[in-house]
Amino acid sequence: MANQPRRTVDDYIASIPAPLDDVAAALRQLVKAAAPQAVESVKWGQPVFDSDGPFAALKAYPRHVTLTFWRGAALPDPDALLTGDGDRMRHARFARQADIRAEAIAQLVRAAVELNLRLGDPTKRV
Repeated sequence: MANQPRRTVDDYIASIPAPLDDVAAALRQLVKAAAPQAVESVKWGQPVFDSDGPFAALKAYPRHVTLTFWRGAALPDPDALLTGDGDRMRHARFARQADIRAEAIAQLVRAAVELNLRLGDPTKRV
């Protein structure tokens, strides 16, 4: 069986119809700027950002793009961007680039990276 090429984050974003492709690209740039040490890859069918384990992921839907945080339930969210009711994950939903609040997203990203630094990989339950 021949090796199939790996899908990249660029490929994922290019496959999203306009105007949501611009939303996903803007969110990606915000995450990369707030966490320049993070490694991005496509895992679980979506772009995932890792720093001491995954801390955030992008996922496109027909009418919006979500930015999901693994430890979202533990993140300070003074701007009330995050929704969800699970014991760990939370996400923010964006339908337009104008909906993105850059500084609030950057603060969430930095806090998520800090939590992974202190607590380790969130996919490894102890």
